[in-house]
Amino acid sequence: MTNHAAEPAVRHHAPDPDASRPVRKASLIAGVALLLMSALAGFGYNFAIHGRITPGNAARTAQDIMAHQGLFRAGIASLFLVIVLDVVAALGLYWVFRPVSKPISAAAAGMRIVYAGIFAVAVVQLIGAARLLGGASLPASGAARVQAQALSDINRFTDIWHAGLILFGFYLLVIAWLAWRSGYVPRLLGVLIAIAGLGYIYDSIGQFVSGGSWTQVSTVTFIGEFLLALWLVIWGRRITVSQPVLRAEPAGPAR
Repeated sequence: MTNHAAEPAVRHHAPDPDASRPVRKASLIAGVALLLMSALAGFGYNFAIHGRITPGNAARTAQDIMAHQGLFRAGIASLFLVIVLDVVAALGLYWVFRPVSKPISAAAAGMRIVYAGIFAVAVVQLIGAARLLGGASLPASGAARVQAQALSDINRFTDIWHAGLILFGFYLLVIAWLAWRSGYVPRLLGVLIAIAGLGYIYDSIGQFVSGGSWTQVSTVTFIGEFLLALWLVIWGRRITVSQPVLRAEPAGPAR
């Protein structure tokens, strides 16, 4: 009798409970960190800091900051908390996407941690402005110089931050790819995350090219990042990670 070669093994995927547990836990941690960041950044930058700045007007900016020194300093403190949560989110998302690709997920985490470092350098510039304007009043002689220096510190904060956001945008593109390939994150969400990343890159480059006069698209495109945070908190605990399994076909009849 002739030999019949065994059929090639067929690869399929089976749920892996052991792999799913750390992913679910990391999903909740990362999602909560991202939501807290959104709240702290909204208060710290949009309200407490940006609301005190009048672009190009050093005297008005100094007056508003000195009139709300406690609020301005609280905004700075909030941004430092955002930096800490950035690191927490980076590590959490590393574990969420580790089953997709350990090296790429690790590289993405490294990108976000580097971005957090750049953002920390930016926020330090705001501390300089707060110190310059920390008194009850400015001396009559040299007041204009102090005001100009404070505004210069604030402008450096903005420039450094926008430079960092270019890296952050590329980070989101990597996360979008991991989400697309994961099989457990909705692919539409991966697309929205990619759009958010492109929005940050587009805005940051546009700010430098236009000299600051730029209509930001990231105020709309960031929705992908926010939806990721919600998905991680609400549906992340249901993530099921699969592992490849080889199913051997029955061997052919023996000789």
